Amino acid sequence: MSKLISIDGLDGSGKGTQSELLAEALRAAGKTAKVLSFPMYGCDSSFAVRLYLDGALGGSPSDTNAYAASAFFAVDRYISYRTLWGADIGKYDYIIFNRYVSANAVHQLSKLPQDAWDNFLSWLWDFELDKLGLPRPDLTLYLVVEPEISAALVDRRGEKKDIHEQDGAYMERCYRAGLYAAEKLGFHKIACCADGAIRGREEIAAEILSEVLAI
Repeated sequence: MSKLISIDGLDGSGKGTQSELLAEALRAAGKTAKVLSFPMYGCDSSFAVRLYLDGALGGSPSDTNAYAASAFFAVDRYISYRTLWGADIGKYDYIIFNRYVSANAVHQLSKLPQDAWDNFLSWLWDFELDKLGLPRPDLTLYLVVEPEISAALVDRRGEKKDIHEQDGAYMERCYRAGLYAAEKLGFHKIACCADGAIRGREEIAAEILSEVLAI
């Protein structure tokens, strides 16, 4: 059976880059690996996510409550699992998720008062992994990047920003929520910054590979 590895973090934290570097390192070690990125923007399954992130449901993340927004992302994962990537489980030694259920914990948890966080996390894990039956990751790695550095990295990309990336205060709340979720749910945290700057991607990749091989 495939080992399922989830990599998450704030926007700009390097999730996509590190997912690909991990896959390359595993292949170099003689393993088979596949990377899946969520949301699956090129697929019909992501229609609700695209409406939400493009601002069709409101220009602020808070215009759509945590439970509704979480359902949009969960539907994308469920439909794509049933129609696309579910058949790949067992064909590869490793399947790497660039964002997964953990992304809802980071981004949607922050919309709620802190005394509601534990109930939301319990609901989310039950909804996606038990009720919808999405496969459970064997390891979730959370890339810890301070929000101001994350914002600068997003700016450097020069791409159109979604409603999450446009809202600095929201990203600050996501940072705090992500650290809480990581502790509560047992994510393995990877400190990606040192002395106020992002660490080298190869250095981060080596630490990630070490965590993956340890399981």
